[in-house]
Amino acid sequence: MLAIGGSICALATPYRADGAIDLAAFGRLLDHQLDGGTQAVVVAGSTGEAHLLEGDEFERLLGFALEHVAGRVPVIAGTGDAATAKALAATRRAAALGADAALVVAPYYVRPTQEGLRRHFLEIAERAGLPIIVYNVPSRTGCDLQPATVAALRDHPRIVGIKEACGSVERIHALAELARGDFVYLSGDDGSAGAAMLAGAAGTVSVVANLLPRRFRTWCDAAIGGDAVAAAEQEAAFVPLLQALACAPNPIAVKAGLSMLGLGSAALRLPLLELQAGPERDRLRKTLSALASPALSATA
Repeated sequence: MLAIGGSICALATPYRADGAIDLAAFGRLLDHQLDGGTQAVVVAGSTGEAHLLEGDEFERLLGFALEHVAGRVPVIAGTGDAATAKALAATRRAAALGADAALVVAPYYVRPTQEGLRRHFLEIAERAGLPIIVYNVPSRTGCDLQPATVAALRDHPRIVGIKEACGSVERIHALAELARGDFVYLSGDDGSAGAAMLAGAAGTVSVVANLLPRRFRTWCDAAIGGDAVAAAEQEAAFVPLLQALACAPNPIAVKAGLSMLGLGSAALRLPLLELQAGPERDRLRKTLSALASPALSATA
């Protein structure tokens, strides 16, 4: 059985000055994660600007990650789409490349019913040939995968977990009750990750882990281990950074932070724009500098 849990990084996708994917920087980011104790990585998720990738870029990015990681941790491919057929095709491509699992976001924009969501995920699980982690993030998709629907999906042998980014106390406890040996609950919201893991989440798919993987792993270990005091201490240290990252839609600020760490440029693709010089960028640099070692790049 595939073991997925702990500190999981939703990787950003770095670009070169000409707009092409920067695989050299992506390799540095992967090494940063592996050296920091990250326990799985997500390639081409929402933090990785999945829906802005073109042509064969998904395959190039995922293939590079699989070769670079070389089995040291699970590599999870983001394969969600608004159309079931497109999500199925992307998941099959990920399976052919050798991904360990697929993270499949609820269909965005089209706003399906709960029965539509159930059939969407079952179709992919039946036909794609990969373990599936369903992903609920209502703020981005416009629909909300309810716990009752999750309960109906978890009995499929290839649906192995849920990443939940809703973050409410009620949702945390409802999903924690659904977790079992063959179905994991993962937090998808850094702001409520500590509470989720203390309540029973097996780990967190994190944005901030891009920047501070070792410290985030320490936080996860404490919370998953039930050490509420140590988890609270780690969370308190992260709060200023999480607040600084909230100044712009993800992944704008985290890519600015990565550029400060020398782990790629801050470049994004339209319609996303870089975090500009000013109070918000200064706040991000200050809070990241207080936590990061070695010192930040002076030119980023």
